[in-house]
Amino acid sequence: MDFRQLESFIAIAKNKSFSKAARELYLTQPTLSNHMQNLEKELGTFLLNRTNREISLTRAGEIFYDYAQKILSLKDTAQYNLGEYVGKIEGTLTINASTIPEQYIIPSLLTDFSSLYPNITYKVNHLDSFEIVESLKDCKIPFGFTGSFFKDSSLEYLPIMKDDLVLITPVDFDNESEVVSLETLQTLPLVLREEGSGTRNLLSKELKRHKISIYDLKIKSMAENTQTIKSLVQAGLCCSIVSSKAIENELKLGLIKKYKVADLNLERNFYFVYSKERIFSHLEKNFIDYIASIYK
Repeated sequence: MDFRQLESFIAIAKNKSFSKAARELYLTQPTLSNHMQNLEKELGTFLLNRTNREISLTRAGEIFYDYAQKILSLKDTAQYNLGEYVGKIEGTLTINASTIPEQYIIPSLLTDFSSLYPNITYKVNHLDSFEIVESLKDCKIPFGFTGSFFKDSSLEYLPIMKDDLVLITPVDFDNESEVVSLETLQTLPLVLREEGSGTRNLLSKELKRHKISIYDLKIKSMAENTQTIKSLVQAGLCCSIVSSKAIENELKLGLIKKYKVADLNLERNFYFVYSKERIFSHLEKNFIDYIASIYK
């Protein structure tokens, strides 16, 4: 058993696909398959169900998954501690973030952190807020940046930025004021973020206060990417509810219009969140301390 086999197993389990795992690890699929075959042979049991289109873990795989993560985490901790001992910290830091933090918070943070630790490389994964929290609770990831707060005693949330959601429309949309009524909102064709996103969660929560289901809106499309949403609105296809942080350039260029929605409190925080129960590598701990020092 070696670390490459464990990394291959975890990547396959996380992506539920050999092809996606191979791309993530920059390996060929035959090499990845060989790692898995050797690992299963050494353990004397099958770790993966390969009968369905989507790969899943066997019961043995579920048991071994936690051990594999702990082994790799301890390996990383040992490497980073030894690296500090000889005067350097290096390795790969995996960042998991929802859409707005990924695009508007992470770049400057990593630039500043890299100035302190120039030998660090980064892997930035896009997950929605719900996926990040669920992965943290399962100890699959060390930390993440989210646009929603899901209360859980095992998680620590650190507010890092305030934001508000606004209605964006094509430039030919005309309204008497800068505030659109709830009644008008319900008549507009909308493209919304996918279920699980912080943006959609907040909108749904606020609508419920007025006994309105999000499905009472005229939803024409859903999208996982804010840039796609903005392009659809600019093209005149529909309107949307998005982060005000995400539309600053479009507003300056006159490509869209923005409005507040009456009676909805669409202010929110973005959070850096991590598990209280995870054993962190030295690099992960340094990054957590760095974030805490900035936003304390």
